[in-house]
Amino acid sequence: MAKRRTDDVALSDKLAKAATSEGKSQRILYDGGKRAVRGFGLRVTAGGAKSFILTYRNYDGRDRRLTIGAYPQPYSVELARKKASQLKREIDNGQDPLERRTEARTAPTMADLCDRYIEDYLPGKRPSSQAEDLSMIARIVRPKLGARKVAAVTHAEIDKLHRDLKPTLYQANRTLALVSKMFALSIKWGWRTDNPARGVERFTEAKRTRYLTTDELKRLTAALDTFPNQQVANIVRLLLLTGARRGEVLSATWDHLDLEAGVWSKPASLTKQNAPHVTPLGEAAIALLKRIRQDAPEDERVFSIAGKPMRDIKRQWEALREAAELPGVRLHDLRHTYASMLASGGASLPMIGALLGHASPVTTARYAHLFQDPLRKLADEVGHIVTGTKPAEVTPIRKGA
Repeated sequence: MAKRRTDDVALSDKLAKAATSEGKSQRILYDGGKRAVRGFGLRVTAGGAKSFILTYRNYDGRDRRLTIGAYPQPYSVELARKKASQLKREIDNGQDPLERRTEARTAPTMADLCDRYIEDYLPGKRPSSQAEDLSMIARIVRPKLGARKVAAVTHAEIDKLHRDLKPTLYQANRTLALVSKMFALSIKWGWRTDNPARGVERFTEAKRTRYLTTDELKRLTAALDTFPNQQVANIVRLLLLTGARRGEVLSATWDHLDLEAGVWSKPASLTKQNAPHVTPLGEAAIALLKRIRQDAPEDERVFSIAGKPMRDIKRQWEALREAAELPGVRLHDLRHTYASMLASGGASLPMIGALLGHASPVTTARYAHLFQDPLRKLADEVGHIVTGTKPAEVTPIRKGA
């Protein structure tokens, strides 16, 4: 610690301007006079750089030296003295400004939070969810927020991030859910005390349930038969034959499948409901899987590229969709189509929910309207019995979406 001035001269801009290091590596001129703030001084280096400092003793009895700022910009003597006086009041109240500044400088950034989320939390999610989160982190979270301190991010910033993504409602809401989870974890890890994403309202997404008609299924089947990539074609076929989610099919391994018993045992790590799901396989699905197994007997995975799991088939599906003349149809709509065929075949809502792996009956309830035609047919049959009339000959026509 440099020796303090013993005279009673107050620091002034005139004195600061004329001050030199007097040939030393650095020299400190402490404030004096009636308005002096104890420990406040001007530091002058051998190179002529000048800055204001405050020396003090913290609550642990340790001597500290805090740099207030440079002279003459941004601080004049008077402005620096006021800042020193403010800091002294904080010190008298048991705070340590230097420690607080050091903590702020080394505090984790959003980039650090992204890294820890990926390392500690992401591995527990389904492969498809991992891929989606990694994509959003790389394209949105890091570029927009990466440099910000975790503790400094505000509710307004998250709200703006969400609103900026409004043109893609689904992406906006998924990003909001992701950062909200990341901030919830940051609270658990002691990086901040609140969640700035809380209270940001999600955009209303139009619920769309699309079913393929008989003619559309025929066009899709024909496109699958001639598609150059038959592995992708088989993925789509299995989606149609099982109603499984895309991630479940892409991540399936042969040890999950018992082709003799006709059972697919999906582990909790691969299901959306995070619970094991055992579902029976139909004859067509079993036959398809046996053909795939015969062509690649050594592979651990049902579908892979050079032994590595397939992450997505988005581009290939777009080509298939175009070939089958199915504009706007999503891969997930094949799951809805499977449910509609189950309903047409007389399956009940609980049966449909069991086959699709729904955790809640509420989720399956979206397919309730599919039962209108079968129920109407039953009601007509009762009417014929009561009235003694014969049913009219009707040719059933399935309606499209």
